[in-house]
Amino acid sequence: MRRVPTIVLFALAAILPAVPALAQQDFDSRYSIMTPEPGSKPDLPQPWLQPKYKSPRGTRQHVRIPRTAPVPQARIGVPPPIYVPQTGRSLPNLPTLNGAGPNGAETYQDRAARCANQAGIYGSAAGSPSTYINSCINQ
Repeated sequence: MRRVPTIVLFALAAILPAVPALAQQDFDSRYSIMTPEPGSKPDLPQPWLQPKYKSPRGTRQHVRIPRTAPVPQARIGVPPPIYVPQTGRSLPNLPTLNGAGPNGAETYQDRAARCANQAGIYGSAAGSPSTYINSCINQ
């Protein structure tokens, strides 16, 4: 009675390790991360690549690439200096780059970010940061 299960156990122990190895070998042969050498033909057809265009003989049609529109240059402007009544000084504004508005105009958010940056740069010379930022934004 014990011989049959023992024989089955040994048979399964001999067969089962070979099954995953065969499956892995089949998987590795189809999907490889290695690129083929230059000039060699691909082993499998590559349906995801579009075939290269071959023009028929005798045609005089040529590909014409349209010209692109020139990219508008960045407008750099310097707003007038800001007078700080708390310190009695006039602080210069930093140059502005193209804003996010139409035609590169500086928007409210751009102006607020520039003024907050300037308040940090000038520090105590700007007086109260919130007053400086408000006067800079509303300029």
